[in-house]
Amino acid sequence: MADHRSAEALDLIFIEGLRGETVIGIHDTELHRPQPLVIDLQVGLPRVRACGTDRIADTVDYSVVRERLHRLLREHRLQLLEAFAEAVTEILIEEFGAHWVRVKVVKPRKFDDLQAVGVQIERWAGSPAPQAPQRAAAVLHLIGSGMVPGPG
Repeated sequence: MADHRSAEALDLIFIEGLRGETVIGIHDTELHRPQPLVIDLQVGLPRVRACGTDRIADTVDYSVVRERLHRLLREHRLQLLEAFAEAVTEILIEEFGAHWVRVKVVKPRKFDDLQAVGVQIERWAGSPAPQAPQRAAAVLHLIGSGMVPGPG
């Protein structure tokens, strides 16, 4: 059975090279002062109505997305780029109505011998969180083994 999403035509709206600074990382040297991040994103929407109406209200407003991501850079308390990228995808799906999202988050010049390090993730609206099936299986295993007490 083919995945219905592969046949769904999407219009892609993108932002490339959004630059900002934030405190993120796992090493002590990363946790005390902001470091640069570069964010690229693509937002997939089924046939954007703005193609026919020419109204900003019928599409994703880049400037509003830009401001929202700068707010995320200021306010988050995440350590991993993966978690940060996931937060970006959740914002784009939940707040901006994206059906599909690809997000790339890069730490430029993290090491002297590398141009950049980073992560790129892709998500569909309505898809369960990646850990949800593993968590559910773990809980069922614990219940089955008697380690999680039942009611009463």
